[in-house]
Amino acid sequence: MSEIISFEPATGAEMWRGAIGDVDAEVAAARAGWATWAARPLTYRIETLRRFANVVRSRQDDFADVIARETGKPLWEARTEVDTVIGKVDISVSAYADRTAQRRLDAPMGSRMALRHKPHGVLAVLGPYNFPAHLPNGHIVPALIAGNAVVFKPSEKTPATGAFLVDCYRAAGVPEDSIRLVIGGPDEGRALAGHDGIDGLLFTGSARTGIALNRAFAEKPEKILALEMGGNNPIVVWDTPDLYAAAIIIIQSAFTTAGQRCTAARRLIVDEKLCVPLMEQLNGLLNRVIVGAPHDDPAPFMGPVIDNEAADQLTESFLALLMRGGRPIRHLERLVPDKPFLLPSIIDMTAVTERPDMELFGPILQVVRTNTFDEAIAEANNTRYGLSASLISQTPALYDRFWAGARAGIVNWNRPTNGASSSAPFGGIGWSGNHRPSAYYAADYCAYPVVSNEADAARASIGIGLRDA
Repeated sequence: MSEIISFEPATGAEMWRGAIGDVDAEVAAARAGWATWAARPLTYRIETLRRFANVVRSRQDDFADVIARETGKPLWEARTEVDTVIGKVDISVSAYADRTAQRRLDAPMGSRMALRHKPHGVLAVLGPYNFPAHLPNGHIVPALIAGNAVVFKPSEKTPATGAFLVDCYRAAGVPEDSIRLVIGGPDEGRALAGHDGIDGLLFTGSARTGIALNRAFAEKPEKILALEMGGNNPIVVWDTPDLYAAAIIIIQSAFTTAGQRCTAARRLIVDEKLCVPLMEQLNGLLNRVIVGAPHDDPAPFMGPVIDNEAADQLTESFLALLMRGGRPIRHLERLVPDKPFLLPSIIDMTAVTERPDMELFGPILQVVRTNTFDEAIAEANNTRYGLSASLISQTPALYDRFWAGARAGIVNWNRPTNGASSSAPFGGIGWSGNHRPSAYYAADYCAYPVVSNEADAARASIGIGLRDA
């Protein structure tokens, strides 16, 4: 029997193994059970998910340990991820009431107009490895509240976290047929996404995979498709006196989670006059940043990337930037030869005429110097992506111009590009998504509106176009 094996990035030790799942069987089980779950009162489904939050709360330390060991992220960061899993329930309850509330309106002839929502049926969820609990949970909780059944395939790189998450749903009383787990790799992901038995797909991952899914669903308008695909995100520094604070925000944006966030800053666009002193501040802080294993003491700021293959690809990408003419400010260095620990890197790409528009999913920050703010905005928009953008500046008028001109679903001021709140919509434009924002707006794609014109008795007349009796 073929298996999926998970290894700890920080140590290389085997952490978990499990049999590859049967996609057909899991979808069939969900199809058989979803109508029973959907028929339960909304209050019942909500209370079940509240019990789920309590189950996670009772297992908080164990859950954080699993996430930290399997992803390599520091334990403090894994704990914040578990907190977001717990908090998602109350946020989703509020969002469902706000975005999909039942409403009744007056209508002509003594009738009334009713607006209610129905679940789609069986929704597939494909989860990523960087936030293996928080991001799929952000789809699953609102989907279950709406009355859908879910078939969840975690990333093949973080199956232990996915299995732990599903066990928490079931321990809370979510019926087994309403939350199904598919362990597997890309083949199982493709089989699940293309399965005739699903009514929609909720995806978080790379633009390449998302675009392929978009093409595959082009002839399936009856199926809902929500895509969240990452970004080539800019952070702009202009007219700010506190370069130390700016450097901290840049480091938080570019290097938290070892740069493995879809909202991570990939490009630093800076006023030419500020570049040298800003780099001095950045280098001073980065010399102090601790890179280490999840449970190290003192706690590291960032851990390894997900595996050696990812570290090798990032190293090759950094070399490719050098070959294009990039000027290294901090080289991408391997901390341990056979482990995927990478030190934060910075490369000046100002002189490169054709800068690659890609999401380098790791601790690589590209710098572009500009002479005018209009040039900075144009450079920020010089991407097919459009997820997150941030401006560091003390001038409100510049932020007004930046907000109006930046093409992104998240536009921040004097805040990092990452760390979006689940209490707000989350999503981007261009290659970052398909206008199906998640987080607070996830309720929108988990149920569809049904409008009814209703009257207690049949009353009708034809006033024009009839001959006399």
